Amino acid sequence: MNKERRTFIKQLGLGGSALLMGSRVTEILGNSDSKETHKVLPASHTLPPLPYAYNALEPVIDEQTMHLHYHKHHAGYVKGLNATEQKLAEAMKAQDFSIIKSMERDLAFYGSGHILHSVFWNNLSPKSKGKPEGSLLQALESEFGSFNNFKSQMIAATTSVEGSGWGIFAFQPIWQKLVILQAEKHQNLTQWGAIPLLVIDVWEHAYYLQYQNRRADFVQRIFDIINWDDVSERYKKVVS
Repeated sequence: MNKERRTFIKQLGLGGSALLMGSRVTEILGNSDSKETHKVLPASHTLPPLPYAYNALEPVIDEQTMHLHYHKHHAGYVKGLNATEQKLAEAMKAQDFSIIKSMERDLAFYGSGHILHSVFWNNLSPKSKGKPEGSLLQALESEFGSFNNFKSQMIAATTSVEGSGWGIFAFQPIWQKLVILQAEKHQNLTQWGAIPLLVIDVWEHAYYLQYQNRRADFVQRIFDIINWDDVSERYKKVVS
């Protein structure tokens, strides 16, 4: 293990709030904000461009759902994150932290929503290969026994999220292993240090216009449009 990676893993053990600030993790997650966002300037976050047209993922995700999801919901998290960081900057200037609890809660909610959606869009593609290849496939087979075992667990975990949330396939560098997690809302039930590789949004706004209450059908269909090249690249970055 090289010195850079040892330092990175050591930093991960200090907690997830620090983890989101590091340029290494920004590279892995594919942050589309300004290249200078490591300075953490207030109101600096931007909505990343979609890597495909609104109708490119049909019939799995229809154009109307994609448009609303991207422009109303993801854009709303970016707006909320910028507003919260602006409030924090003003609170710091005034040395008035009387509503810090509310601001910290919003920072976690909006910030996590922005991060997960930024990963989600790139995890999807109209030209899915159907399954991963190379080192990621080998790692999945080693950790879960087979790709089908991984897929079954990922579908079950994602479908059974209580309320609104996400299914998350991640690399846990502290343990050096792949894990499948749930997130309620955007920020609850997560493991400190885990780096998302593949995320599936199961808030109702992600599927209800098209699938109504058939969340399981939506999650099954998502596997028809997974961008395994993107997931594989994220995996290579965390293990390199």
